Amino acid sequence: MTAKVILNPYSNRWNSQKRWSEVKSALETAGIDFHLAISEKKGQIVDLAEHAVLERFSPIIVAGGDGSVGDAANGLMRAAFSRQLAVPPLGIMPTGSANDIVFALGLPTDLHQAARVIAAGKTRVMDLGRLNNRYFVNNSAAGLEPYVTIKHEKIQWIKGIARYLVAAVQAIMDKPEWHGSIKWDDGEYTGMLSLISIGNGRRTGGFFMTPHADPFDGKLTLALGYRGTRLGLFQALPRAFNEDKGSYVEMDGMREVHATRVLIHLDKPSPAHTDGELFSEWIQDFEYEILPGCLSVIVQ
Repeated sequence: MTAKVILNPYSNRWNSQKRWSEVKSALETAGIDFHLAISEKKGQIVDLAEHAVLERFSPIIVAGGDGSVGDAANGLMRAAFSRQLAVPPLGIMPTGSANDIVFALGLPTDLHQAARVIAAGKTRVMDLGRLNNRYFVNNSAAGLEPYVTIKHEKIQWIKGIARYLVAAVQAIMDKPEWHGSIKWDDGEYTGMLSLISIGNGRRTGGFFMTPHADPFDGKLTLALGYRGTRLGLFQALPRAFNEDKGSYVEMDGMREVHATRVLIHLDKPSPAHTDGELFSEWIQDFEYEILPGCLSVIVQ
C-alpha cells in the first residue's frame, strides 16, 4: 500500500523543513512508496491525518516532533470514532527537537534507520492518554511544566534540549504555584502544587518528568508536588534528568503514582499542554484517562 507522509515544516524551529530532503532520501532508499502532505498551519496535522485514513493510505508517517505525532494521533482517533474506520499504523520520522515519544518507543533518531524500521512494518499497539477531549501520545501537564513551554516558545536564540533547560530556569524564577485537589484510582491529594505531570512516556523536553511511565502498561503515570522556594525547585531541576534512581519524584513534597483516571481541580486557571502543544486558554479542571492498546505504531 501507499503511505501518507505528513510533514510539519515548523518542527524544531523550521529545522524539519530544512531536513525534508534527508527524510525523502531515507524513505526512498528504504523503498517506501508515499504521497506527501505538508501542514501549513497550527493544528492542521489533525485534519491531514484524518483525511489520510479516509483516503485509505497506510501507514501514516509523521515527519516532525512530539506535537506533530500527537496531532496525528488525534486525527487517527477522530477517524476511528466518528467515521467508524480502522486506523492504519503510525510511523515516525523524527525531525523534532526533543523526540520524546521516539525515546519512549525505543525508536532510532537517525532518519535512514527510522525509514528502515518503517519499511519493515513491525507494529505494536500502545496506550493513548486523553485530557478532556484531546488525546496525547507521550505527556500532558498543568502548572510549572506548561509554564516552561510558554517560556520555551519565546526563546529563539538556543536550539535543541538546551532551550528547554533555559526555559525551565526562567519559569522557576517566576515561581508559579496553585492550590488544588487531585483524585486518582485509589488516592487523592489536596494542597499546594508546583507541578502536575501526566506521562504515558517517561521523558518530556529531555526531562524525566514521569520516570516510571510505560506506554504499554494500561496506566497513566502522575507526578505531582510542591516545592515552596525557588531554591527547592532548583534543587529538583537536575534530578529531573535522572532516569530512575535519584529522581526528583523521590524528594520531599514530590510523588509519583500510576492510575487509569485522574481528576484535577485548581483554585485558578493554569496553562496546559498535550505533547508540548499548549491549550489556547488556561484551565482549572482536568479529566485524564488512559485508553489501553488504542494506537498501532511501527516499532523495531
